[in-house]
Amino acid sequence: MYKHRKVATDRNQDQGDGEQVEVMQLPLFPLKNVVLFPSMILPLHIFEMRYREMISRCIEENLQFGVVLIDEGHEVGGFAKPHMVGTAARIVRAQREQDGRMNITAVGTQRFRIQEIDDSRSYLAATVRPYPVVNGDTAQAADIAHKVRPHLLRYVELLSEASNQKLQLDRLPDDPTTLAFMVAIALQVNSADKQKLLECSGIPDLLVREANLLSRECLFTRHMIDTQADVLRMNSGPTGCIFPN
Repeated sequence: MYKHRKVATDRNQDQGDGEQVEVMQLPLFPLKNVVLFPSMILPLHIFEMRYREMISRCIEENLQFGVVLIDEGHEVGGFAKPHMVGTAARIVRAQREQDGRMNITAVGTQRFRIQEIDDSRSYLAATVRPYPVVNGDTAQAADIAHKVRPHLLRYVELLSEASNQKLQLDRLPDDPTTLAFMVAIALQVNSADKQKLLECSGIPDLLVREANLLSRECLFTRHMIDTQADVLRMNSGPTGCIFPN
């Protein structure tokens, strides 16, 4: 998966003292408004020279790269400081254009936590260690997942009504981990909320956060639907905006 670098002793709150933890070197692709989750499909248009170099290397050496949300900085040009938790991406399709740009499709594989940033190349890389999902097969996770499923179905119904499109889920997964990442991908929330979901250590915590977000988003979407006609009336005058008395 990653390019192996070394085995180090990592002493922190996630690991016991003296436990051996494998760390790897991973090229990074910082994005401003995208948080990648495991199993999520990510299409990317590669046009900057540094990322052409990076993706070409990944293709030639069969390497994955890390997708990280930008904490500070810009997506194009200049320096970008990433959040410390991201997701590795495997390239499943790549198409080169005549001018050297590329269109690729990648899929998220597993989470990682950055240990150290490496800026010695034209693109960022990092020493990372896996950040595995835990407690997905517990009774607690199964119980919370059972409560989240109807909230997700209701949310999809409201999105369908709001967009005038037929959205549906053929079948919700029984596995709490798969369900949790499905919800994380489906939620139409800002990148800060998405990043908090990605950083959850265990599936029960992730599902609880998602249940709260689903409840919030259902209320917002219902309100938007109910007030849509009023908004249209308020914007239908000669000046483009009529405010009711």
